[in-house]
Amino acid sequence: MLLTLGCKINQYDTNAMVSALHRRGHGIVTDPAEADVIVVNTCTVTGRTDYKGRQLVRKAIHRNPRAVIMVTGCYAEVQADRIAGIPGVDYVLGNTEKRAIAEWVSGAKKRERPEVRSGGISTVQEMDTESPEVHSGTTRAFLKIQDGCNHACSYCIIPRARGRSRSLPPRLVKEKIERLGEAGFREVVLCGIHLGLYGRDLRPETSLLGLLEDLEYESGMPRIRISSIEPNELSEGLLDLFAESRSLCPHFHLPMQSGDAGILKAMNRPYGPGDFVSLVRRIRDRLDDAAIGVDVIAGFPGEGEKAFGNTLDLLQALPVSYFHVFPYSPRPGTAAARLPDPVQPEQIRKRAAVLRRAGMKKRAGFYREHLREVREVLVETKRDRKTGLLRGVTRNYIPVLFEGPDSLQRSLVQVRIRTAEGGAVFGDRAEGPLREGAGEAASLDKEGGSDTIEDCVVEQEKGPEKRLMRE
Repeated sequence: MLLTLGCKINQYDTNAMVSALHRRGHGIVTDPAEADVIVVNTCTVTGRTDYKGRQLVRKAIHRNPRAVIMVTGCYAEVQADRIAGIPGVDYVLGNTEKRAIAEWVSGAKKRERPEVRSGGISTVQEMDTESPEVHSGTTRAFLKIQDGCNHACSYCIIPRARGRSRSLPPRLVKEKIERLGEAGFREVVLCGIHLGLYGRDLRPETSLLGLLEDLEYESGMPRIRISSIEPNELSEGLLDLFAESRSLCPHFHLPMQSGDAGILKAMNRPYGPGDFVSLVRRIRDRLDDAAIGVDVIAGFPGEGEKAFGNTLDLLQALPVSYFHVFPYSPRPGTAAARLPDPVQPEQIRKRAAVLRRAGMKKRAGFYREHLREVREVLVETKRDRKTGLLRGVTRNYIPVLFEGPDSLQRSLVQVRIRTAEGGAVFGDRAEGPLREGAGEAASLDKEGGSDTIEDCVVEQEKGPEKRLMRE
């Protein structure tokens, strides 16, 4: 059983572990009562996710007391002793041990005291080049090309949990994308913890821009997206490339975090509100149909009503497409946890709710802007459960539901956007010229998913021999 809490990178790592387990002959079961081993891949991005991680471990122990319990991931890396203190835990394995998970599972047994192997991520200087190309699903592939972070935002512990930035060499990126194309994938999402640092650790040194230029001219993949990128790292060169590209999707997810200068400084973010406004306007000037998503934290220490108002006013005024809103929760071990003037939890909840309502209006407005346009849609392999319609996404982050046969699944189809209602977008198959740029897929939920903080459930699959369950 593999349980995953956290971001897309954590989901990706879980899929890498599943692939390694399959190669070793282990199977994945769907009933917790049948599992011999339960692996919990944890997150530690906030104090709240630490709590969720502990609860997930306890739930796994309760559901199958006889199973061997292994806890890995970011929380296991930075708080190994806390996890080891939970009765019933057998192994605590930091992030460096994920690549050896098949060996750990092969020798797994119940223990009187947990075996702890963590704390070594700071010594890791290279990425695991053997990890698989796909994190999950059958329509869109995810390829981790970067891991770790060299920055020190005051609210974040990820550099301690993930180590310093390291990159997958361009040759391997191209090889993996080529294999994905051969497997039938039409879109690849390039992801990382701090994607803008890609290539700086390699010799010879390269950059995200250099990699994307190579992929633009050498790759046959119809769609390439990038995951979240820091606002100060979305350069003019990158914008020029996206504006001219045939394959890069016009979707940018930007972790702004606050629209107040004082709060940004307290967060140790390397830009101000004016810089962010300028960037969004430059994106719109180059790519007028681009989806622009924004991460924002509600209730950071010292955020008074004026500072919150500055954030809300800035976001409402900007031509952005959606928000991902995160209520602040203190993370022990970070500088922000020691800051004065904490915001009361009830006030944090209220501010987060205000931001989410504003984000829903932005999302609905973005959808309405594209009514009656014909767009290229990548059709997913599962129909919409509520309507039974085909579902897919445009290049610029619009989810669309439309009628059609199953034979269209996993193909690129021209669809005219007809209506946008209740958070869903409906269209009709169309012929004729496309008005296209390039971009990624939005979810149909009200708040949207997250590249940074999200509770995730990984798809199930079955297999033989030593049994684990994957949820």
